[in-house]
Amino acid sequence: MRARVAPVDAEPTGFAGTVRLVSRIAAVATALPANTYSQQAITDVLVPMVARDPRRQALMRRMHASSQVRTRHLVLPLEEYRDALTFGQTNDRFVAEATALAETAARKALLSAGVRADEVDLIVFTSVTGVSAPSVDALLVPRLGMREDVKRMPMFGLGCVAGASGIARVHDYLEGDPDGVALLVSVELCSLTVQRDDDSMDNLVASGLFGDGAAAVVLVGADRAARDAVDGPDVVASRSRLYPGSGAVIGFRPSETGFRVILTAGVVDVIDANFPRDATAFLADHGLRVADVGTWIAHPGGPKVLDAFSRGLDLPEGALDRSWASMAAVGNLSSSSVLHVLADELRAPHPADEYALLFALGPGISAELVLLRWPQRAEALAAA
Repeated sequence: MRARVAPVDAEPTGFAGTVRLVSRIAAVATALPANTYSQQAITDVLVPMVARDPRRQALMRRMHASSQVRTRHLVLPLEEYRDALTFGQTNDRFVAEATALAETAARKALLSAGVRADEVDLIVFTSVTGVSAPSVDALLVPRLGMREDVKRMPMFGLGCVAGASGIARVHDYLEGDPDGVALLVSVELCSLTVQRDDDSMDNLVASGLFGDGAAAVVLVGADRAARDAVDGPDVVASRSRLYPGSGAVIGFRPSETGFRVILTAGVVDVIDANFPRDATAFLADHGLRVADVGTWIAHPGGPKVLDAFSRGLDLPEGALDRSWASMAAVGNLSSSSVLHVLADELRAPHPADEYALLFALGPGISAELVLLRWPQRAEALAAA
């Protein structure tokens, strides 16, 4: 039985005075395919598939080795990637495997939050590595036992930013439903997008960086959080940014053989030119400085991306250690990655009123920043 406390309209915060509680993260759960391989094993299989020229093969090996990824989880056994599959065959595998992995992550998150599936009022699903109609969220509804009137919002095309954007959009929804429960589910099977016989720089980089995985987040509205004494962090606010003229920097281009990745070195240039200004302005609007943020939850987009985040914000050493560790352990999971970092962060203790900034970039280039704050514990609120 959970401890119960009286609803509150506002709680004390640190540097920003008081804020109205709008939504709270009740649980985050992750799921990974069972097939786990070292980076070297993956490289040995992919190199002869992707590149024919010995010089490009050598370059591909160097790039894989410098990615700082140690292991990755793949939705298919490694040897099956040698088969030349059509887009249709690959997408069929996506629908089946993504639904199963999504179900695993969602069940874990709901169990951790102490929420029944039929209590969920909104399910948001995001992926950019496969397509399905009906969408995967619709397939999950009967499998999880959700109500037939559950609201659904599938999102496609946001790419790596979608984990952060999903939290932000669910937060927006819960502002209008303070007693509501929402479930965000992200599944990315990036390995299914690797292209054979494509030794472009984009494909060489992507083939050594991206992995497969899923994550699910349960969020609740303010009244529900107060009534059930939910201990997760509050979502204080979010901010979206779209940088015009950067649409060709990262993304996917559909082709007869599937999604061909677009991944250029211009990502770092866009970060350097825009992200520090936008992040510090967002914090300033809430009475905060970079030094006032205790936890940084960054999408592990790659070594150069993480370095650019640290450099641009002049973060203290070790501020992005969890993002670096996640990238080394599972690679870049696109929209699921920042949620994996969030899940790791929630396992660590945090003092009351500590702020965190969660953020990611995706095609557009678009950015999403989400300000989090750890609340006072239920016992302290009850005593007050």
